[in-house]
Amino acid sequence: MKPLGPIPSGYEAIDGVLAVGGRPVTQWVEQAGGTPLFVYSADLVRARVTQLRAALPGRVALHYAVKANPFVPLLELMAGLVDGFDIASGGELEIVRGAGLPLGKVSFAGPGKRDAELQAGIAAGVTLNLESEGEAARALAIGDRLGVVPRLAVRVNPSFDLKGSGMKMGGGAKPFGVDAERVPALVREVIAAGAEWRGFHIFAGSQALGAEAIAETQEQALALAARLAEESGAALPHCNLGGGLGIPYFPGDTPLDLALVGERLAACMADLPPVLQETEFCIELGRYLVGEAGVYLARIVDRKVSHGEVFLVTDGGLHHQLAASGNFGTVVRRNYPSAIATRFGAEAEEEASIVGCLCTPLDKLADKGGFPRAEVGDLIAVFCAGAYGASASPAHFLGQGPALEMLV
Repeated sequence: MKPLGPIPSGYEAIDGVLAVGGRPVTQWVEQAGGTPLFVYSADLVRARVTQLRAALPGRVALHYAVKANPFVPLLELMAGLVDGFDIASGGELEIVRGAGLPLGKVSFAGPGKRDAELQAGIAAGVTLNLESEGEAARALAIGDRLGVVPRLAVRVNPSFDLKGSGMKMGGGAKPFGVDAERVPALVREVIAAGAEWRGFHIFAGSQALGAEAIAETQEQALALAARLAEESGAALPHCNLGGGLGIPYFPGDTPLDLALVGERLAACMADLPPVLQETEFCIELGRYLVGEAGVYLARIVDRKVSHGEVFLVTDGGLHHQLAASGNFGTVVRRNYPSAIATRFGAEAEEEASIVGCLCTPLDKLADKGGFPRAEVGDLIAVFCAGAYGASASPAHFLGQGPALEMLV
């Protein structure tokens, strides 16, 4: 049997059935009208935010990265929990606008902003994180044409990356941000043009579980921000220190030592150089806030045995959970945490693979894992499904369509 990833804390069984939000998932499936279904726990999101607030220095604000999960009821919940939102497209701008979020607390990053997106962002009053000198010129021209003062920050491409991160966003040649040595000149240009100067966005990587590496990267980001502010000759109103905080997905992964990250960041905040004394700071988190609060549920529609191997065929699959199938950036496929939701907590009785309904061998949610015997009609659960699931998967592949979603 191949090991399964660790099931996050906060889940329990009621009469042998996985429970979310105090109710068996069978009831949520019935209420939603069927499967496949993403269920997001509001209580687990609130608990994670509370944990972060307790660990991080009070001076550091908390932003939610909308790309992790843009489900509108979840955004509405977040509006009362976090201090700001980070978006990465004009489409996400419309989503947050439709959710009634305060646009003055929104920042917009992304290396390929089209003129229409820049115009929409400037008109809405969001902060644009400039990714290049060319984007800066376009934003300033659009602001002049609209008669609106644009709110502009510079995304910095640092010379360092986040060690151990799943996706490295800094260090060396990157499509993201402006190389650090060119930042001061661009800052002076933006300010001279009359824009509202909003500061730096320094994002070095994501999905790291090493607290020491995260703390070191945050220290490097603060030192870089101070140096660039000095060289720019301008006060730094705001600095987004990025994110990087990961969650355990795979066998052997252990939870991040958040206390260590908080302690090291607090020590930095207590000893800031003069140029950063008045700066507002934030960290930008997506999966760390919502990833472990989501469960993907699918129903077994067939139980097959082929050459002695058991396949549990479901009505779900990679078109909703691309990452769990191993096709979203992983080099070696490993099993996400998964379970038979209607036999939750029961002992493993057999080796089985959980597969989806698509006509491709890539459509595998669990490979030769140990499970209690499951039959047609049982529900399977894939955990860590609260981030980069529904919106990061090819829902319309083979005409399947999106999964249902609910916040409970």
